[in-house]
Amino acid sequence: MWFLLTNAVLAQMAQPAALERRFVTQIQEIRPLPGELDRVLVFNSNSPEVVQTEGILLSTFPALGKQVPAAHLNQPLVGRFDFFSHHIVRSARQQRTLYQGALVYNPNNEPVNLEILQAVSHATNPDAPFVQLPSMVENPDGRVYSGPGSRVMNEILRNVRQPEFPTKIEIPPQQSRMIFNLPILPGSGRTTYMRLQTNAPVYMANLAMYALGNSREGVRAPLLEEWQNLLVTGRLAEPRDRTPTDPSKVGIEGEEKIFGRVAGVSIGAEWYARITDRPGEDKLSIPQPGRGISYPINTVTRITLGTNQVQSAPMVVRYPDTAINGHGNYGVHYRAILPLANNTGNPQTVTISIQTPFKQEYARDRLFFVEPPQGQVFFRGTVRVSYRDDNRQPQVRYFHLVQRQGEQGQPLVTLRMPASDRRVVTVNFFYPPDATPPQVLTVRTLE
Repeated sequence: MWFLLTNAVLAQMAQPAALERRFVTQIQEIRPLPGELDRVLVFNSNSPEVVQTEGILLSTFPALGKQVPAAHLNQPLVGRFDFFSHHIVRSARQQRTLYQGALVYNPNNEPVNLEILQAVSHATNPDAPFVQLPSMVENPDGRVYSGPGSRVMNEILRNVRQPEFPTKIEIPPQQSRMIFNLPILPGSGRTTYMRLQTNAPVYMANLAMYALGNSREGVRAPLLEEWQNLLVTGRLAEPRDRTPTDPSKVGIEGEEKIFGRVAGVSIGAEWYARITDRPGEDKLSIPQPGRGISYPINTVTRITLGTNQVQSAPMVVRYPDTAINGHGNYGVHYRAILPLANNTGNPQTVTISIQTPFKQEYARDRLFFVEPPQGQVFFRGTVRVSYRDDNRQPQVRYFHLVQRQGEQGQPLVTLRMPASDRRVVTVNFFYPPDATPPQVLTVRTLE
């Protein structure tokens, strides 16, 4: 079969032999991931990723009455919706603490109840520094993490709810309230995820402002009135990230594909996948011995591992210089159910793993890996697996994974399945910030 590797893979293969890296081609079927994103709206704030000025990170407020109308997207939020934010503070000139404030406004003539169903927020310093971890380590109590994205998604997966967040905020008519007002130290970053619900439309803004005061008098967090003034008078925080490639130019020779970073309201907080042989069936037949089946996770435009399935969340509204779709699906809950069935006629050993193959778009019957994997981390987060073991005892296990590009990954689950055996395995994780798609969920029958 003719296939073409991406330039990134070819470049890796051209590295000097002194690196002692062995490139591996794994022959196995690649199938699109069943299911789709749900319709839950997500206030999705990740651009600019690196913040060096005060300003507006994301505002869904109307532009009317604002000094910089282009900084406001005029998108009300109502019912169930989520809030995701991931930003880093870095500036050579400013060594003051930057505060991040989430402001919500009630435009109605009656009070609005905002319920905070779940909320977790962590900063690199002091909550979640980046540390070196093995490629896979069991994480039963949630104490294994590296960086704020890893820690936040780990705790959201475990239904943690930080007590610092109120459970409910009543917002009077035509008034605003702060959901949080949290510091980010210089050189640090902060990740926040919240599940929210309102009984009437509201507008939200994610804002950045330096601590007020001076070293003699002391510094303090901004007050509600100061946040409201920034919302009215402020411009978008800088520096802006790279503008995404015009879709009409995608595929033109020499045109670099820039995805951009997300700032807007995306559609989809969960991807539920019941993985079976065919739609409507109740089983997934395990592969023949020595074979595997892989299901891509978090595919993006032109990087679908040959499936032509793009999983990126569509955007309801966005700023023109930010990502056209929610590429990366940061914070999206992937929930996959695999009703395994051994129809081979013999006992088989079956493994379930998450892998990070090299990106490519042309082969649906093979994946490309390297041993040992080196370079940038492409996935850093916790995965939960639920299943019945070989003694038919229920198991729920958590693993923290650190995978680099081209890493095959270790099995999350290994099952010894007698002939005609059936076993259901469930895999859950929230796609962590700072990860780079795609990954694959692989079912393999050992030889």
